[in-house]
Amino acid sequence: MDIKHSKIFVTGHNGMVGSAVVRALHRVCYDNIVSATRNEVDLTNQAAVSDFMATHKPDMLLIVAGKVGGIHANNTFPADFLYQNLMIEANLIHAAYQSGRTELLFLGSFCIYPKMVTQPMTESALLDGYLEPTNEPYGIAKIAGIKLCESYNRQYGTDYRALMPTNLYGTGDNFHPEESHVLPALMRRIQDAKESGAHCVTIWGTGSPMREFLLVDDLADACVHIMQLPKDQIDAVTEPMTSHINVGTSVDVTIKEVAELICKVVGYTGELSFDTSKPDGTPRKLLDVSKINALGWQAKIELEAGLTETYKWFLDNQDVLRQ
Repeated sequence: MDIKHSKIFVTGHNGMVGSAVVRALHRVCYDNIVSATRNEVDLTNQAAVSDFMATHKPDMLLIVAGKVGGIHANNTFPADFLYQNLMIEANLIHAAYQSGRTELLFLGSFCIYPKMVTQPMTESALLDGYLEPTNEPYGIAKIAGIKLCESYNRQYGTDYRALMPTNLYGTGDNFHPEESHVLPALMRRIQDAKESGAHCVTIWGTGSPMREFLLVDDLADACVHIMQLPKDQIDAVTEPMTSHINVGTSVDVTIKEVAELICKVVGYTGELSFDTSKPDGTPRKLLDVSKINALGWQAKIELEAGLTETYKWFLDNQDVLRQ
């Protein structure tokens, strides 16, 4: 993929991941970026997506847009998560092919892997068991996106690539108390306890599940890195006709440990209690990142440094984030 001479359509450019990708492209002195808000193009509408592609004629697509959320949101709105993500990826991938664009990067999620899969999770574990029920609709949608990329590559000779990141956090995250992912939800809850003088913060689950966390700017750097590699280099480390590559840190921590680290960053000195009546989700989620490491990329930002950066952004923007 030649990004230096390409017009790149970054979908979801206002979201946490999309905005990080735009920042990463700017860091490598690239600014020929096409973007669109939801009001400008409804990505769930096939005709609207086809018209946008025909008008703007981007050379390359980064499919970052999608409906995302934590356990509570996935449990509450399963149809929305499945339908919207299926429509967005299908419309964009097909429109890319129809317009003759053979280069595309699709971002999925590590929740594509089975709940009880061997750890760390390799790319070959896809479809090797049942998904975690709490986010099954979202996972199925992302699996469909991977298979669309693989199928278009197989049938039409396109160069559609896919990255599967671990838990993401950072600038632009969603800090909603019920609809956010675990890390921003914990950070907001602990900050609220600090401000109110509460002596205890209650955390869902037992605190024992292990999770891997990647700063969104690290993922964005991975996207730019993978976009620039020649196809034969990608093919050398992936399975035949397999388009997805894991992106993570290769380091995981328990929910209890990350909560304690957030307390340290926030400056909260109260106690943590665990509501064991709430679901834990998958016991452990750690990605095998040997393939992307072999392609010359490694995560750079350690968790405490990333949390400190995220907390500063949260404080600077909390008036808007709390609305």
